[in-house]
Amino acid sequence: MEEHYKLFRVRELADGDEDFVATLAAAFLEEVPEDLEQLKTAVANKNYEKAYQTAHKMKPTIDLFELGVLDDLIIIQDWGKFTKTNEDVTTQVTLVSNAVENAVASIKSDFKL
Repeated sequence: MEEHYKLFRVRELADGDEDFVATLAAAFLEEVPEDLEQLKTAVANKNYEKAYQTAHKMKPTIDLFELGVLDDLIIIQDWGKFTKTNEDVTTQVTLVSNAVENAVASIKSDFKL
């Protein structure tokens, strides 16, 4: 359990309510993969504003579940926010994508979702 994510902060937020932990895990599965696809599309299409908005939206959840790619997500966010046309964030998108996909698989397995 918790191979590609951490529940310490989630459990702290839930204050011992394991049903709430499961609800947050289900919300992660519902929202984050969809956001990731939007982020990948935005970066591929150099839609800086959409990349900024999506990365900004994803940050709290990525941080809460401690996927270990918050700094990479912030780089993508700033790329979009400041329209950094001379920078390539492909590596960061790949790192975030891999982390999210691994976390999704682990959460599905761990919570039987």
